[in-house]
Amino acid sequence: MHINALKSRLSGKVAIPASKSHTIRSVAIAALADGQSIIRNPLYSHDTLSCVSTYRSLGATIDTTDPLQWIVQGICGEISFKNTTIDVGNSGTTLAIALGSASLADPNKEVIFTGDYQIQNRPVGSLCRALTQLGASCIAVKNNDCAPVQVKGQLSGGKVSIHCPTSQYLSSLLLACPLADGDTEIEVPLLYEPDYAKMTLDWLDKQGIRYSRQEMAHFSISGHQKYTSFNLPVAADFSSATFFLCAGALLADELTLTGLDFSDSQPDKAVVDYLQQMGAEITISTEGVRIHQSSLRGVDIDMNRTPDALPAMAVTAAFASGTTRLLNVPQARNKETDRIACMAKELTKLGADIEELPDGMVIRGGKRLHPASLHGYDDHRIVMACAIAGMCLEDGPLTVDTAEAAGVTFPDFVPLMNSIGAKITLSK
Repeated sequence: MHINALKSRLSGKVAIPASKSHTIRSVAIAALADGQSIIRNPLYSHDTLSCVSTYRSLGATIDTTDPLQWIVQGICGEISFKNTTIDVGNSGTTLAIALGSASLADPNKEVIFTGDYQIQNRPVGSLCRALTQLGASCIAVKNNDCAPVQVKGQLSGGKVSIHCPTSQYLSSLLLACPLADGDTEIEVPLLYEPDYAKMTLDWLDKQGIRYSRQEMAHFSISGHQKYTSFNLPVAADFSSATFFLCAGALLADELTLTGLDFSDSQPDKAVVDYLQQMGAEITISTEGVRIHQSSLRGVDIDMNRTPDALPAMAVTAAFASGTTRLLNVPQARNKETDRIACMAKELTKLGADIEELPDGMVIRGGKRLHPASLHGYDDHRIVMACAIAGMCLEDGPLTVDTAEAAGVTFPDFVPLMNSIGAKITLSK
């Protein structure tokens, strides 16, 4: 599929869909819990459905018939593999969290986790070694630190030190270790994206899980605990809102985003701050987040906490005046794609002045950009960011291939954008 984008003007109001990260955490906890949980307002996307399928394979019963609420019958931590192989699709979060959950199984049982070609190139070796050190057996089948990964139980607790270039490793341990046979101590010498780990801790707090921590560097978790059933809504997704915030700052007469909760731990709420630093006029009220086109200027942004925002912020910077530096985000090279290299290459096709850094990129704005046919790399965030670029070009159209990838986290991206005036279409 291709997205075809033309110069657009935006206005109106849009409700931001539910958080992928929260939906996946809610499914995992509900599946491991004792009793029946109701997840209200879940995100229905490829990644979240991969999580549902995964936890069904670990023994939970999950009814997704009603898109407004999913009903989960938990297994009280008693993992039973219904398949010998579990395919997580493109969901890196599901893979990491489920590796921890599967490590709770009986040591006489085993399962292999795999995924698509991108998942099979995303490293999980540090997490596998930590789970093995804590009593389970978690081994990369090809001895390359990537999926496929063979998992056997049984997580027993203990002490472990783990470097976390992605917070998914820590979230996996935080969710699994309360159900281990013994207590666990986790040292974290390196942690990128700490707010995503904080999201996981927020879920543990809601569940009354006993743990202590020293900042985000040391955790002590009591074993022999249980998750309990719940009836809770899923918060709106700031990562999805990023594309509307950036598009609004570039193209909107006036745009209002509804449903966002700034008290939530989601790190991508920082995009509002980034855009304000660039000169965007943004108002936050009980009615929503209002934004309109502003004269944007280049700034330096430390993006370590928000790697998912890099593609959209790179596009925004390309249409701003002056130089923007997106810094301290080396983990962006190890997402679905190397997002630094990919965004640099595609924006250069438009005539942008881009310099790659080992841990980020420099975008020298103010150039007149021109249409091109862009590659989306099967990466949902690159596809959507490139579509925004096309909406800003005077001489379109711009096309982006692998557009179906948007369905990983945001299947309604095109219709929601069109509802506020975007001129984007899908074609084969």
